[in-house]
Amino acid sequence: MPRKGMRNIFFKSPSPTRMTPPSSPLHHTFSESLMEENIEVAQFIITKWDSSHDDNLVSLFSDKDEARQYLGSIKGLQKAMKYLVLHQSNSEKLVRAQLLMQTAMKRLQNEFYQILKSNRDYLDPESVSAHSSSRPSVSRSSFSEFEEEEEEEDESENENDSVPEVETASLAAMADLRAIAEAMISAGYAKECIKVYKIIRKSIVDEALYHLGVEREFTFQRIQKMEWEVLEFKIKNWLSAVKMAVKTLFYGERLLCDQVFSVSAAIRESCFTEISKEGALALFGFPENVAKCKQTPEKLFRILDLYEAVSGLWPEVESIFSFESTAAVRATAVNSLIKLGDTVRTMLMDFETAIQKDSSKTTVPGGGIHPLTRYVMNYISFLADYCGILSNIFEDWPFTVPSALPESYFGSPDSEGSISSPISVRVAWLILVMLCKLDGKAAMYKDVPLSYLFLANNLQYVTEKVRQSNLKFLLGDDWLINHELKVKQYAENYEKIGWSKVLASLPENQTAEIPADRVNDHFKKFNSAFEEAYMKQVSWVVPDPKLRDHIKISLARRIIPIYKEFYESNGGVQMKKEMWGESFIRFTPDDLGNYWSDMFYGSRSSGSVSSSSRGGGRSH
Repeated sequence: MPRKGMRNIFFKSPSPTRMTPPSSPLHHTFSESLMEENIEVAQFIITKWDSSHDDNLVSLFSDKDEARQYLGSIKGLQKAMKYLVLHQSNSEKLVRAQLLMQTAMKRLQNEFYQILKSNRDYLDPESVSAHSSSRPSVSRSSFSEFEEEEEEEDESENENDSVPEVETASLAAMADLRAIAEAMISAGYAKECIKVYKIIRKSIVDEALYHLGVEREFTFQRIQKMEWEVLEFKIKNWLSAVKMAVKTLFYGERLLCDQVFSVSAAIRESCFTEISKEGALALFGFPENVAKCKQTPEKLFRILDLYEAVSGLWPEVESIFSFESTAAVRATAVNSLIKLGDTVRTMLMDFETAIQKDSSKTTVPGGGIHPLTRYVMNYISFLADYCGILSNIFEDWPFTVPSALPESYFGSPDSEGSISSPISVRVAWLILVMLCKLDGKAAMYKDVPLSYLFLANNLQYVTEKVRQSNLKFLLGDDWLINHELKVKQYAENYEKIGWSKVLASLPENQTAEIPADRVNDHFKKFNSAFEEAYMKQVSWVVPDPKLRDHIKISLARRIIPIYKEFYESNGGVQMKKEMWGESFIRFTPDDLGNYWSDMFYGSRSSGSVSSSSRGGGRSH
């Protein structure tokens, strides 16, 4: 177009190597006529879309060509005003141009407001953040440069053909808002533009936070007075809200600010800060206030949930709230992590103290699993699910084991399965503290065999909990192998002591020739010892099926071969056929296994031990 070429001639900066010729009257006349033309064009277009006219209810931006012409006329008007300020500052033309600019800005302000309101669904943070994840930035506004060729617009339209309708509408709305913002800021009407944007967008963000359950009144005093059930419900709500708030709401709002006000970094920061800062401070202040409240060991897992949520979102928080004016949001998130970490460390120390202070004197019937064992191992196995978070919390918190521990407890230092990480050492220490308490509780049993069975049962429960949870990754194979060996040692001690009288009732050499009266005496002693051991131990328990089978098989291998050899070497089979043999031969080798099969279930027989000839087992 000729006009564009002429502007390039008359408004090009002079070359520094050549003298600028003095202005000529002809030059002034032509420049003035050009400026007057700009004002005339602007007056025609701006008046046409004057928002004070009732019949102009159609959006200016519903027609791209009309919008381009309107913004182009504003750009020309600005140039005319700059010229007049320099050369004819007292001219009526300047007053006229200023009035036109005011009218245009009022129209753009209304358009800005209407686009924000009518495109609310397309400009909601979820939509903006969703399509911006695949499109890092919105395309440059088609109204920024009004001399662009139509070809570029056609290319842009072709690119949008494959884009979903919602995304296309969202991108178009952002482009329109950006074009208006650029025009108003350039004309010196930034304040009016920003005011509209802040009011509308802040209401949207505040409403979204309200629907997510983020309350501004969550003060420390209020939280401290809440019953735990109520507070736990609030924590669950917060955990479900925080990810949506950060990754969608604040992220989408930051993207929208960056795109609409891309022309000014200061305005971008100002708008985003005023829109989101208050809500973000309320969001991240909640976990910090929760951490300050009085805690009990049972609440630890919710504290860990809060820590995990904040730490997991920290990269996004740091990026989204990167402005200097939003430093308070970052600081609040960091303070929440610090307070939560301190609380976790304190709660674990309190948990250890609670184990050490357990003073229950009641023994578990039958040597079963102690409530302390169940509670501690269930607690610690849940802790193992947070091993990554706990590692972060304890990374800079060195732990010195209060007493000397055998090297075998933590594994060989040179082995891959040795315990070395801070959280692994702490978990191993907590289990050891509990096992030491169990040693003291085992001593409360009057029967020494029962105390060993108690230790075997409880340590078996510990090892199974470790094997079936993430504890196995924290403690390693060496720890498991060492403690499973201890279970077998406890079981062996139970067998040796609990059935020692039964074994002692038989001669050392079962095949040696023994006088008949001594044979009868050995049988009677065996009967008495076996019945005494059985009747005492039939009410004892071994809850774990594997350990129960292991003990039964071990007892059978320990006693039956010896008894069978003595039984067969001394005519036991023949004597059982004769009536007189029943008085001192009460058990066949097969009977022993039948009796053991009923043991370790915790049910005491209501009768007495009887021979197989009277029913093949116990009389019920």
